Amino acid sequence: MAHTDLGRGLLEYLRVRLGEPTLEFAESPTRISGGFDTQIFAFRLRRAPEAFTGPLVLRVLGAQDPGARALREAVTQNTVASLGYPAPRTLLATADQSVLGGAFLIMERLSGEPLTKAGLFSVRRILLEMQLRLHALDADALLQALAREDLASVAAGGPALDRETMTVDGYLTRLDRRVGRGGLQGLAAAIAWLLAHRPPEPKRRVICHGDFHPQNILVAGGVATGVIDWPNAIIADPAYDVASTKTILGVTPVEVLGLPMVLRWIVAAILPGMVKRYVKGYEQQRALDAKALAYYEALCCMRQLVRTAENRLRARPGALNSLDASSFGEAMAARFSVITGVAPTLPPVKT
Repeated sequence: MAHTDLGRGLLEYLRVRLGEPTLEFAESPTRISGGFDTQIFAFRLRRAPEAFTGPLVLRVLGAQDPGARALREAVTQNTVASLGYPAPRTLLATADQSVLGGAFLIMERLSGEPLTKAGLFSVRRILLEMQLRLHALDADALLQALAREDLASVAAGGPALDRETMTVDGYLTRLDRRVGRGGLQGLAAAIAWLLAHRPPEPKRRVICHGDFHPQNILVAGGVATGVIDWPNAIIADPAYDVASTKTILGVTPVEVLGLPMVLRWIVAAILPGMVKRYVKGYEQQRALDAKALAYYEALCCMRQLVRTAENRLRARPGALNSLDASSFGEAMAARFSVITGVAPTLPPVKT
């Protein structure tokens, strides 16, 4: 959808939804970076209810994403924020895909810039500080909020919030279905390995972000101002979140990290050591089971492999996003093979 059409559709929707017929843009939606499968815009409103008068972010999910995902993201972000964690509060979320071509959320725009731009020496310290702080929150509060909002949505004639994927067992089941439904034969043996080697349930589960890396942490003046991008949140062993971060930092090609060109060779050289120090730093605060960490690293690789395979099969030639067109998927497959002994294969990129 073109920006002008998106802006027009959003404005018409908000005038009705907020009951403000004279509402207009103070700043029209402007595309901002972030998200390979979503569209993200910054904007401001005029003549809006007080809650909507500050800087805002519009996050539009892809047409392939279930509408309930937007509702689940909203509950997750608002619950985490209510527990004192700096996640952006969602002001409005809808599963209706007819307005903008995908379900969407409107949330407050937090100040700051991505941690990747704040200086390499700050990355490990802030990464650990914010992840440990997240893992100290009450996971039951999020489960209870999701249950309440799930019932409310269904009672109002809306979709269920797809709570199945908020646990590792549920998420594994969903990945298995996606592999079978999508005919992803190159991933069949890999998902079978994960199902057969599931570690025991941990004594303590925490709120895991699931995509915790420097691009999703905002900072200003050396202090974290917020953590964004919560669609992969899950209630799990803390090792799941550490494994996810380890995998993203250790496997993602440097060229897709959003870094200035001058920094890429520096980051490529120091990143392996930084990843080791990050994991060691976490373990100094909270114990991690080595076997569980390796398993969850394989699971995080599989999550990316399924998404990459689906996108490569779905996209028109030449229209694939930069992440899935890169060597990212093959790097994830190689890492999965090292951990498990099973070698997944991906569909080729259409040219």
